[in-house]
Amino acid sequence: MREAVVVATILKHAVPKAEVTASLDQVRETVTGVIADIRERGDDAVRAYSEKFDKWTPESFRLSDEEVEKIVASVPQQVIDDIRFVQDQVRTFARHQLDSLREFEVETLPGVRLGQKHIPVQAAGAYIPGGRYPLTASAHMTIVTAKVAGVPRVVACTPPIHGEIPAATVAAMHLAGADEIWLLGGVQAVAAMAVGTDTMRPVNLIAGPGNAYVAEAKRQLFGEIGIDLFAGPTEILVLADDQADPFVCAVDLLSQAEHGPDSPAVLITTSREVAEKTIAEVERLLPGMPTRDFAGPAWRDHGQVHVVDTLDELYALADEFAFEHVEVLTAEPRLALERMTQYGALFLGEGTCVSFGDKVIGTNHVLPTRGAARYTGGLWVGKYLKTVTYQEVTDTDSQALLGRLCGRAARVELFEGHARSGDVRAAKAAGDELPWNTP
Repeated sequence: MREAVVVATILKHAVPKAEVTASLDQVRETVTGVIADIRERGDDAVRAYSEKFDKWTPESFRLSDEEVEKIVASVPQQVIDDIRFVQDQVRTFARHQLDSLREFEVETLPGVRLGQKHIPVQAAGAYIPGGRYPLTASAHMTIVTAKVAGVPRVVACTPPIHGEIPAATVAAMHLAGADEIWLLGGVQAVAAMAVGTDTMRPVNLIAGPGNAYVAEAKRQLFGEIGIDLFAGPTEILVLADDQADPFVCAVDLLSQAEHGPDSPAVLITTSREVAEKTIAEVERLLPGMPTRDFAGPAWRDHGQVHVVDTLDELYALADEFAFEHVEVLTAEPRLALERMTQYGALFLGEGTCVSFGDKVIGTNHVLPTRGAARYTGGLWVGKYLKTVTYQEVTDTDSQALLGRLCGRAARVELFEGHARSGDVRAAKAAGDELPWNTP
């Protein structure tokens, strides 16, 4: 039975989806060309695109150990202390995730042992954005989590910012445990990590957020390498009842809108008064924001405000959005844990905010966007692990039983070769005849 569609009063609309699609088509075309060029020309192409997009052409894009030490030493001690603290939070949570994953071996029949084990990928790429902001927190999320999983080689890339080395980001990458640190950004970084060049060995999986070009590069390279998830612009969905503070709603909506001019910020509330006051607060706060050049267009083009009648409708509409970040500012925020199934991460109650998850609290901030929360969660320690199985049969009676069963089951599917493999085991274990094995 099809669920009823929630009807909401929309006080603020976003731009039509057709405009967003047209923009993505242009991104896709550009990325395709860059990847093809890097496949063909390798380091020469990487250098050319770094010069074109970042105005950055050092002798070597990879930082030496001496360069890293010098850069880290230039970072204020308070910043280093804060980085260490936050990485401890991320590491602790990732270790708890790892502890929840169980390897096992069971005997399902006499002498039949089936097992499961977790093997870390052998090389991971971590992309840490930096063209607009020095996102040190992304180093914690991608590198620390990979190292907790046991990845032996982590290649970390971040772009220069306005031609300058982002010292705090380099420090975060180093303290997180990166094995290689490269000052390289954009599609050229993702492509180099994925396909390899003369100076960079390829990786098996790439994780980390980025702009539309980085996200598209990961999408196009997926299959050749693994990726954490398909990512788009940062999203925030604030859920509010009539007890919510419109000022807090507005501040938190704008906190994520500042990520970029294409970042959706949406409010769903059961109170028209809260909705109208939140809109007014956003308009009041925006002119004074240092990041208004990004937050303003994001709110103008991608901001939405919906008013529904009940909390049931609020949660149902929230699930339709399937947003990356969902902040629950209601009298009983933990109800969202029971009512909602489609989100990247929940932030429960006024004492919690999305920015905590982005920067300091310890859960991973690399989360699904563009509706991907319908089928996946965010980056976690398990993403860096390959869960593999093994099997062993040592009991002759079980070998004969399974061999005969395999023969019958395979022939139902007309797989004679499979059937014969089963027949041979039954013959070896119990002397069964092989009528097809005639001279």
